[in-house]
Amino acid sequence: MARRIDSYLKDLIPAEKLAFYEAVRDFGDSEIAPHLLHWERSHSLVPDSCIQAMGDMGLFGLPIAEAYGGQGGDHTDLVLMGLALAYHSQAVAITPGAAISLGAKPLQLCGTEAQKQAHLPALAKGERMFVFGLSEPGRGSDAANPQVTAVKKGDRWVLNGEKCWSTNARWASHVVVHALTNPTGQNGKRSTCFIVPMGQKGVFYQEMQGKKVWEQSSTGSIMLENVEVPHDAILGAENDGFKVMVTTLNGGRLFIASLALGSLAFALDKCRVYAEERLQFDDKPIGRFQRVQDVIVDMDIALESGLTWLLHLCRLYEAGTLSREQAAKIKVECSRRASDLIVLAMEICGGVACFDEFGLIRHHNDLFVTRVGEGSNFALKDLIVRPLRQA
Repeated sequence: MARRIDSYLKDLIPAEKLAFYEAVRDFGDSEIAPHLLHWERSHSLVPDSCIQAMGDMGLFGLPIAEAYGGQGGDHTDLVLMGLALAYHSQAVAITPGAAISLGAKPLQLCGTEAQKQAHLPALAKGERMFVFGLSEPGRGSDAANPQVTAVKKGDRWVLNGEKCWSTNARWASHVVVHALTNPTGQNGKRSTCFIVPMGQKGVFYQEMQGKKVWEQSSTGSIMLENVEVPHDAILGAENDGFKVMVTTLNGGRLFIASLALGSLAFALDKCRVYAEERLQFDDKPIGRFQRVQDVIVDMDIALESGLTWLLHLCRLYEAGTLSREQAAKIKVECSRRASDLIVLAMEICGGVACFDEFGLIRHHNDLFVTRVGEGSNFALKDLIVRPLRQA
């Protein structure tokens, strides 16, 4: 069956990018879709063999410069990967997605040349993976004031505290820790980011149990107990950690929007086909009913408008002109629109939509993460409204 999303992308991106999207799409069809139900029912994370296959495709090095062993792509390529892989599974898509947008990206944007030389080649091959250490048990939206601390002792720093909701923690070689270093400083100038090896003495990882969203994705808690790192472990400038985090999240929110649209694209195709195959009332398809048609049309409009907007913002990101408000808006709108519409799509399909094999319940559950990940929608609306309150 032809995907509705493909018809829109053909008009929105150049031929070479479409060819890349189609290659990742075909990979998803052959290497993810046939195994996804088994992974879900066996409660397993993305297998190492799948991660290796994505590494062999070069997905972990998409936006990393060729000089560091990457593919030399741009943010549009990252978003296209998200759209292609999330069509089947957001949990699979976020594995290379977070490794790039939350792992390699802060290093690309804020790292020293020595740090880039030391890590980017291995990150590009998928041989090494950075995890983003931002969220904490007592800190989510208030990211400017972490509870994890870093205290300077001579020429070293000592880190203590806990990070949680860390995507890819199971496979991470290093964690980028956002820590409080200047408690009395002005807001936004109180923290510093550190590159910390997961094998460092005092670093403990534990997979978070009971998660019912992104079930194939690793989500870990990382404890830091008197972890000592040298001064050159700082990523960016001292007391400038919040800037590193904000810069990173700007692009990450575009990727989260792509996950939401990937799920919406799947739901649209599933629903429109089911509506023509499901016969009721004189053995005629339920797709003839106006209320069913309304939902399908709304999904189609949301998909086309979301894609057009998202790819436009990718161009702004690459030009360095994307604002925090714009990144927040697309993430909020795509996540809430897709999650609202998939509930209606499930109503159309009825009881079958509750079964894992049908696929809609997976996307329904995973879409919740897009509403709270990389900044909850409620918190982001506070950011979005600020320019609107200016006289």
